[in-house]
Amino acid sequence: MEPEPQIQAFESRYGRPPQAGARAPGRVNLIGEHTDYNEGRVLPCAIDRETLVLAAAREDGRVRLVSREEGEGRAFSGDALARRGDWTDYVQAVFFALAEAGHRVGGADLCVASDVPTGSGLSSSAALGVGVATALDALFGLGLQPIDWARAAHRGESAFVGVGCGIMDQWASALGRPGAALRIDCRTGEASEVPIGGDLALLVAHSGVRRELAKGGYGDRREECFAAFRAAREAGVAGPEARALRDLGEADLPALERALPDVLFRRARHVIRDDARVDRMADALRAGALAAAGALLLEGQASLRDDFEVSTPELDLLCEVADGLPGVYGSRLTGAGFGGCTLHLVAPEAAADVAVAIADGFERVFERRPAMLETPPSAGASRLWEPKGN
Repeated sequence: MEPEPQIQAFESRYGRPPQAGARAPGRVNLIGEHTDYNEGRVLPCAIDRETLVLAAAREDGRVRLVSREEGEGRAFSGDALARRGDWTDYVQAVFFALAEAGHRVGGADLCVASDVPTGSGLSSSAALGVGVATALDALFGLGLQPIDWARAAHRGESAFVGVGCGIMDQWASALGRPGAALRIDCRTGEASEVPIGGDLALLVAHSGVRRELAKGGYGDRREECFAAFRAAREAGVAGPEARALRDLGEADLPALERALPDVLFRRARHVIRDDARVDRMADALRAGALAAAGALLLEGQASLRDDFEVSTPELDLLCEVADGLPGVYGSRLTGAGFGGCTLHLVAPEAAADVAVAIADGFERVFERRPAMLETPPSAGASRLWEPKGN
């Protein structure tokens, strides 16, 4: 996103130029869904849609902010943070997390603009949180590293906003690499690159169904996973050293099926199998085995639909239409589900035709065309500039 129009908007709003600027991208997850808060593995990459945050310091401790997308300005005191139930909570959350970590952050004027679609499963909230953390680091000379931006954004979204999310979204936004996915161990925070070659295109289709993580089904699934693990421990399937569903393997599934109620068993089966699919997908991508990579997406979608029950008719249809097209290796929903987007692994030369065919097939059933996005794996967050002397 070009910063110049937003610089002009900042100057028009606040009567002075910004002192610091930062950007942070959204993400798409290739495989490993709902595994992050179960301390498992995930395989996301940053995308070429991002949030831009411009900032200038204030002396009075107040924070004023405006979003290009939301329009009306907001304000709060850095010394009196309180949830409001709107997008500003994700900004306040970063101030909360940085203060908790012992960083001195003063008042600021902030201007935010984003082309990451909200409620899409592409982590617009993580892009906002990481972007704000990066901009405040630049503005106040905090001396942080990208992993610190990720930690501040995750801590804020989890503890202040109350989503209770895993680390995947913030890690992908802060640490993304061009031309690569990140295999992230959500227990240790370790991230390693998995190259995505030029013989594979990532196509994303937006179902048009908006989702909100802080409400409804996401929290239900999270609690069901924790309940499944507690039941597995009580039944002796999970040993005393186990901490989460991540510590169980596919060999444990027969015992789990005998010990757990059906719903909890199916939730656990999805998490255990999708966690295993992460390393299989990483191996397939490294080997250029694109048919095998696509087959893993098909397995993942069936699991998310049937075992985890987070798909929707719109997401199902997008996958079904795409998987019948030449040049498509495989499809699945991406993100937590309940709406948002699907991901399609496609031969690059077929991507344009596939995008049109998916939109046509979707329109025939739902009488509207889904937004389509082809995105390369992209760079993570970065400072654009900072005050002299920082």
